[in-house]
Amino acid sequence: MTKPVFDPEKNLDDLLRLDAEELKQNPETVGEKPGKRISESGFNFEIKPEELESYLNKYVIDQGEAVEVIATKVCTHFNRMKLDSELTDDERIIGNIKSNILLIGPTGVGKTYIIKLIAKKIGVPFVKADATKFSETGYVGGDVEDLVRELVHEADGDIRKAEYGIIYIDEIDKIASSGNIHGPDVSRTGVQRNLLKLMEEAEVDLKTPHDLASQVEAAMEAQKTGKVTRHKINTRNILFIVSGAFSDLDKIINRRLNKQPIGFDKSKFIYDDKQDILKQVRTEDFIEYGFESEFIGRLPVYVVLNSLNVEGLYKILKNRYSTVVLGKKLDFKAYGIELEFTDELLKILAERAYREKTGARGLLSVFEKVLIKFEKSLPSTGIKKFVAGKEIVDDPEKVLSNILLEDGIERFQKEFLIEHGIFLEFDSKAKKKILELSKAENKSAKQFCKDKFHDYFHGIRLMNLESFTVTEEAVVDPEGFLNNFIQNNYK
Repeated sequence: MTKPVFDPEKNLDDLLRLDAEELKQNPETVGEKPGKRISESGFNFEIKPEELESYLNKYVIDQGEAVEVIATKVCTHFNRMKLDSELTDDERIIGNIKSNILLIGPTGVGKTYIIKLIAKKIGVPFVKADATKFSETGYVGGDVEDLVRELVHEADGDIRKAEYGIIYIDEIDKIASSGNIHGPDVSRTGVQRNLLKLMEEAEVDLKTPHDLASQVEAAMEAQKTGKVTRHKINTRNILFIVSGAFSDLDKIINRRLNKQPIGFDKSKFIYDDKQDILKQVRTEDFIEYGFESEFIGRLPVYVVLNSLNVEGLYKILKNRYSTVVLGKKLDFKAYGIELEFTDELLKILAERAYREKTGARGLLSVFEKVLIKFEKSLPSTGIKKFVAGKEIVDDPEKVLSNILLEDGIERFQKEFLIEHGIFLEFDSKAKKKILELSKAENKSAKQFCKDKFHDYFHGIRLMNLESFTVTEEAVVDPEGFLNNFIQNNYK
């Protein structure tokens, strides 16, 4: 008897019905179920809070208080997981709430950087996404469960490893309800409810419902074996960290702090800094901001990060682990050039980055603008070391021109000496004239010198000289200058 051929267009409803029935009869999770001990040698679950704090402070500047809280709660989370895996069912706490973390701070203060460092140190898979890309399931947009599936991808398909990962969601403030929505709020409260399920404990099917290829594969498996294997991941131990700038949250906090009961002292609470206000945040403030109480309840740890001033940005650049400085040095090193920065230049660049109002992100933008012409031109020279000082900000064209001039003349001198055994010296006025005329003729300094002085060795040898000084007059009229010199000095 011939087996029926599966047609995805005709049999899709049958497949979905089979999926649902099979799940009821034979629920299966690939990976360990909650409570069963898992040993992953690649994870550093022995790390202590002070150890992680010390590690983070090597790279993160002016965020000491925030780093202290984050390091402590992250370490406790992973060490609690290790302990829970060793407990019996009777010893475990029912309904335990994870130490999911909410980070508050403007762009560029290092929120993402801190979490990436932690994931790398501990050795767990890490996924980052922006909350704005998701919508309520069933509507156009990303599904929040895709985050968990991406975690499995980052773990190279190892579901057990993914179940110990970190999911970081930025711009979480963008999914707060505006308070005047009519009908289903598909981009805000709907996303909050879906994330809430994941942050508690949920079983996420790795085969997405809208993935036709996965459904066809499942149907073929069902046809061969008579059952459907469900590949799932449990989110019980996944740590969720969310962050946002939370503009105007300080106003909500201020209103609460300055509400006074009748008959009491009506003096107001005054805080000089926005960060000081944000550190007074309470759950009720987030609810007024537009978050569901159940959602914010799954984020028990609040951390406020400091804004970066000029001094903070300068400290980042002076840090031996500064990714901005090290990154630019590697860019130049790729061409065999050693790059160094003066302190004076770093202070100027920190001031410029501060005016960008994008925190540490502004540093890279400022560095690129200042160095781009040097990064383009210096690899074509013989320069092996470049010390970048404030001059490259004051007059970059002049600095670059002088560098290319000196390099071009030096390379010509070496070639002339090797070929003819004669060293040509160029005085300061001659160099200035070469710079002027080479620009006018759109030539490099080296090519200009070759064109003007390539046959000078004939006359110099006639004079039995081992060296010869080129003056401004020689640059303007090479042949006439040499002839006059020979006539006046030949014996």
